[in-house]
Amino acid sequence: MLKINDVKRILKDTAYPHTAASPEEMKCLSYLQAVCERIGLTTRVEAFPIERANIRCAHLTVDGTAYPCKAYIGCGSGKVEAPLYYLRDTDALSLSLCRDRIVLTDQPLKMWTYQDMLENGALGFITFTGRYSCPDRDIDQKTLRPATSLGKKILGVNINVKDAMPIVARNGQQASIEIDQEAYEADAHNLIAELPGEIDEWIVLTAHYDSTPLSCGSYDNMTGSIGILGVAERFIKAPHRRGLRFIWCGGEELGLLGSKAYCADHEKDLEKVVLNINLDMIGSIMGKFIACCSAEERLVSFLEYTADELGFPIAARSGVYSSDSTPFADKGVPSLSFARLAPPTAGSIHERYDTPAIVSAQQVVTDIEFIAGFTGRMANAVRCPVKREIPDKIKDKLDIYLNRKRAPKPQE
Repeated sequence: MLKINDVKRILKDTAYPHTAASPEEMKCLSYLQAVCERIGLTTRVEAFPIERANIRCAHLTVDGTAYPCKAYIGCGSGKVEAPLYYLRDTDALSLSLCRDRIVLTDQPLKMWTYQDMLENGALGFITFTGRYSCPDRDIDQKTLRPATSLGKKILGVNINVKDAMPIVARNGQQASIEIDQEAYEADAHNLIAELPGEIDEWIVLTAHYDSTPLSCGSYDNMTGSIGILGVAERFIKAPHRRGLRFIWCGGEELGLLGSKAYCADHEKDLEKVVLNINLDMIGSIMGKFIACCSAEERLVSFLEYTADELGFPIAARSGVYSSDSTPFADKGVPSLSFARLAPPTAGSIHERYDTPAIVSAQQVVTDIEFIAGFTGRMANAVRCPVKREIPDKIKDKLDIYLNRKRAPKPQE
């Protein structure tokens, strides 16, 4: 059984950035394979392609002053000079002022925002990350995802908020972006293990193991990766009616690429999957345990009853979670994500402060105990109690999350 010291050792051994399709990803993958072998799991690796680039140079100047920046991977190469415009919001008037400008935006660069900027004539874009109150001046390496650009590319860079704020405060007027990058295709990887059951029905447990460029990914999401290791270990010798499949997904931080690839490559196999259980960030020192269910409403009640039975507080709800459960739900598999959500000031993700220091090994083990207990109930039920259908209200949320339609504007 996975013990506290085992959790501490895995967190320590994997405390380095391991982004998708990088040598560090392969190092982390090999490490997880070795742990699987030690506990008795046989694994296989499935590769899937993603777009990457070698950035030769990236330059940003505003009113003649050069600012440190990183080019968006996949935005192309070239140079653009234009007046600077700060996009504060995405209302029609604000967007209309993007025309023939380089746009500095504090809006998340999601598909609709990016496409709206293009439609309104933006020539380039600047985003920013970091925290003004933190001492670092880190600049995150961002990617212009194919699902965002839809093949339409303008030059873009990312900067630190400590530069973005003075630029806006000084009412920057003229900007220039120059980028030279070489695009290429590389492989990211999913790691898969199986424990067949007595019948040919399956429960799939998922957790992503990749990190963002600045982060060690200890909380997000080596904790989830350890979580499904812990669940697997409990069922290696225990009888279970349904088969259990464990997938350590790559490329989640680039848009759920690993789980999307798995679902696309194994669509026929998904017909035998009755439930997907996804772990994305557990075991934080602070914070509440939550479940987000992309399934019938009864699953929410079942989780609440189970939590009361086991004495494990949980906040369960219906919805769509931004993690690897979503592609499964979109293929019609009832899905849920478990997470322990720390307050933002005690559980940093996607930045240098995501380290083992914000994780409690004891809490990871405690969370695994609940997750394994729930998994056992589902795996050994005479009949899986969760209907294999996705409610219409969840389908609607999936359409919004996956950019098939716009979210309704909030009521004033």
